[in-house]
Amino acid sequence: MKYLHERQINGYVPDNKFRSRDPKFAQQKDKYGKRHQNLPSTGWKETIPAGEFQFDPVSLTCICPSGETLTYRGQREAENGKTRVHFEGRLLQSRYCPKKQRCMQNPASANHRKGSGRQVSFTIEKKRSPNYTDWMKHRVDSPRGKEIYSHRMSVVEPVFGNIGTTKRLNRFSLRGKKKIQGQWQLYCLVHNIEKLANYGQLAA
Repeated sequence: MKYLHERQINGYVPDNKFRSRDPKFAQQKDKYGKRHQNLPSTGWKETIPAGEFQFDPVSLTCICPSGETLTYRGQREAENGKTRVHFEGRLLQSRYCPKKQRCMQNPASANHRKGSGRQVSFTIEKKRSPNYTDWMKHRVDSPRGKEIYSHRMSVVEPVFGNIGTTKRLNRFSLRGKKKIQGQWQLYCLVHNIEKLANYGQLAA
């Protein structure tokens, strides 16, 4: 993003949540279903969500749905750069809690001394200055950005489909940046020659 911004390159790089910000895709999951919805069950059951816990970001305290105060376990930075605050229920609290079966993935873990109580974490939103990612989000979410990105399926994806599927370049057979660059350019050259042979007369 920084490279595009500093050199004023008219590029559009959407993030992995750009569709969730678009009102046109608000009903997509209800209409077409969720991805991987027919996969076999992993045994992971639904528990009481963290939203039902009372979290105070100022005093860094957390109260569970049963009214018990959880133990503060510190703060850690997640992979996305955001800070998460972690809490854990005390062992005796979790052991005799009437909501233990609905609150914990493994309720039996609270029945012995080396077990653990319910663990929950929350994200702390810190004020920060806009960065290059925010700049790109604004470009992609703009009407002009949506119009340009909509051409991706007819301009970019057929190229990857032809090279990856038809020509079977699923992985590079060479090692080293220069060798890989040469192999990729060779496949692109064949792709362009093929387009000229098939559709060159239409352009003329």
